[in-house]
Amino acid sequence: GGLMLVDGAGELQLMASTSEAAVFVEIMQLNASAGPCIDCFRSGVAVSAGDISGSTVWPAFQTAALEQGFHSVLATPMRLRGKIIGTMNLFGATVEEVSPRNAAVAQALADVATIGILQERVIQEGHVVEAQLHRALDSRILIEQAKGVIANELSLSMDEAFALLRKYARDRNLTIRSVSEHISNREITVQHISAASRA
Repeated sequence: GGLMLVDGAGELQLMASTSEAAVFVEIMQLNASAGPCIDCFRSGVAVSAGDISGSTVWPAFQTAALEQGFHSVLATPMRLRGKIIGTMNLFGATVEEVSPRNAAVAQALADVATIGILQERVIQEGHVVEAQLHRALDSRILIEQAKGVIANELSLSMDEAFALLRKYARDRNLTIRSVSEHISNREITVQHISAASRA
């Protein structure tokens, strides 16, 4: 079987698979834009075929699945707040109709997989936000240090020092952060900034 999830462009992508045979069948469906998994994604309803050899709906899928030893399939939607975010696809090596009980179990597994994926995304987003906050804090610290150096060496207020820093950065099409970093690293002197502001 396999998991397909929708990407940022709204297209399904294969995210995980249990075997090379399943990968082949899943990719074939994606390339052909046809198959039970594609229909499940589009309709939001579970799609099954208890005997793939008897199905005429997806000829390319049928050929690929049978070549890989699959004789039955169940594609189950993965939902988030009513929106389909992907499908969980189960392939069987035997001809077998999916019972209501097995369909319910498959949907429960798809729901659990959806929760796991969402938790992973929340964790990743949390790490991104944390990294952004650290960068912002680091920038703020650099800027405050540079303001302090300028204010101290030129006997200015912190606001006046910031205005000088900002003007220097703007005049050279630089970020305030990069100028602050150069000041902290002693690559730009306060006297240079002061002289440039008078020019």
